[in-house]
Amino acid sequence: MKADPALIWAYLTQGPLLWLTATLGAYALGDAVFRLSRRQSWANPVLIAVVALGLLLTVTGTSYATYFEGAQFVHFMLGPATVALALPMHDNLPRMRRAALPIAAGLGAGSLVAVVSALAIGRALGLGLPELASLAPKSTTAPVAIGIAEGLGGQPTLTAVLVLCTGIFGAMIVTPLFDALGLRDWRARGLAVGTAAHGIGTARALQVHPTAGAFAGIGMGLNAVLTAIIAPLVLRLFG
Repeated sequence: MKADPALIWAYLTQGPLLWLTATLGAYALGDAVFRLSRRQSWANPVLIAVVALGLLLTVTGTSYATYFEGAQFVHFMLGPATVALALPMHDNLPRMRRAALPIAAGLGAGSLVAVVSALAIGRALGLGLPELASLAPKSTTAPVAIGIAEGLGGQPTLTAVLVLCTGIFGAMIVTPLFDALGLRDWRARGLAVGTAAHGIGTARALQVHPTAGAFAGIGMGLNAVLTAIIAPLVLRLFG
């Protein structure tokens, strides 16, 4: 008796292993391309994985909800991965203490500019208040950004997409941009990308230099706190 491929596919999609494997396979593909490109920023493995998974879901007609049910273990691992950033931060703790004032100034300026510039551009393009509320925390790591957006009356799904796009774009342009600007201080480079491009930018900073990764980690963490304070205050000005 010949097996029906459609029935086999329908059976496989009901279990978590298929979409977990697809997620890991997509990232492995992205990482392979990234290595073949000699770690060029344009070959961002997260971007490649997102595109590959998007094509797979589109071709197979699979909903995101079905995919997420199988791949949520990867989502769960975001927590331990974020906590693991404490290791390079601990190794660079003396440097961070010596640079406490510049870190505070950079974080304050970066958080404020990220929120104000996004809202100003959004308002200029005619976005309404719900869309602006979704846009305000786009430079913050996803779980915090979604919580902020919900509290401001935004759309969590839209916020998640904006956060992902911000992180990928930031990770792609950070190295060529800083090289073009002649910025050689790994502390400044890391803090800037962590503040502007959260976890994906921090991952890129860790690939480039351990000191940059450590300062990106502190930028990402503290920017989440600052954005939760700044975003509601700034949004009132655009309301």
